[in-house]
Amino acid sequence: MFYRECSNFKDSYASDMAIFPIPLDRWGFIFMLFMAFVVVPLFTSEYFITNIIIPFYCFALAAFGLNVLAGYAGQISIGHAAFMAVGAYASFNLYGRLGLPLVPSILGGGLISAAVGTIFGLPSLRIKGFYLAISTLASQFIIEWVIVHWKWVSGGVFGTIEAPKMFLFGFIPLDTAVKKYYLTLCLMTVLMTFGKNLVRGQLGRNWMAIRDVDFAAEIIGVNLYRDKLIAFAVSTFYAGVAGALICFTYVGAANIEEFNVMVSFAMMGMIIVGGLGTVLGSFLGAGFFVMLPIGINQFLGSFMDVVPADILANIESILFGGLIVFFLIVEPYGMARLWHTIKDKMRLWPFPY
Repeated sequence: MFYRECSNFKDSYASDMAIFPIPLDRWGFIFMLFMAFVVVPLFTSEYFITNIIIPFYCFALAAFGLNVLAGYAGQISIGHAAFMAVGAYASFNLYGRLGLPLVPSILGGGLISAAVGTIFGLPSLRIKGFYLAISTLASQFIIEWVIVHWKWVSGGVFGTIEAPKMFLFGFIPLDTAVKKYYLTLCLMTVLMTFGKNLVRGQLGRNWMAIRDVDFAAEIIGVNLYRDKLIAFAVSTFYAGVAGALICFTYVGAANIEEFNVMVSFAMMGMIIVGGLGTVLGSFLGAGFFVMLPIGINQFLGSFMDVVPADILANIESILFGGLIVFFLIVEPYGMARLWHTIKDKMRLWPFPY
């Protein structure tokens, strides 16, 4: 036990605040960057990039936004997909109608989503818990209705806008899956790095104090009203950018059906399964919900000649739901906590503790 405590002891403020405190983290991060920037574009198919990796990155970004709100600040939201829709439609209009460059349009969609999210975050100043969850669910239906019936935004009752031809910096066409992949990857990397540092700073500590005991946080000087609204703004900014990227680089159109209430529930499932209050949990949860169903579908596809298709579809849902329950039983704090447990054992091996 003494060795374990010594192994986690930090001898300076810089080592305590390091974004990658141990060599395993640093080398793991470098390896993941190498895989993402070099191996995936060169050695994977266009189908795999477009239909699996790009949506995985987008949903990881959106899941991190929800994790900021629910995992770090303790404010439950089950209307997150609606703010993804706001970012998607706003960025499409900024780029296609107002003529802004592509990247500023995507970030601008995030800012507009943040403004809308701040407005819908106002009830959090008076209510919390289950009642706040219901108010955010109401925002889902309100935003969907407004987008569909505001013709200038969505084009009509079907709520679909085709994506215009995309050019980076005005002259580089984004006409291949790899180019769209790099756009998604670069924005995701920059925003995730910024978010990682944000939650480790003073604002992140304020959010965690609010999450744990809000009235005690207020006693020690935390501004509840300001920091709760900032949490809603940051969370919905990430959701808006993720929604814009999904429509620009994956779907190819802004379609309100891509952001229905079931997507909001799936986003909540991502951060619960992945791990609340962790950046890694956003990636693990997104991978669980995006990649695992595809793997199950491919596995069950080999039984199509034996089992009817409708039964196979139900088996897929049962297996996926059963795996969710299994992971929550094995590690109720999420897959990120399970990884940290494994990493602690690796750090201490071969010494007992």
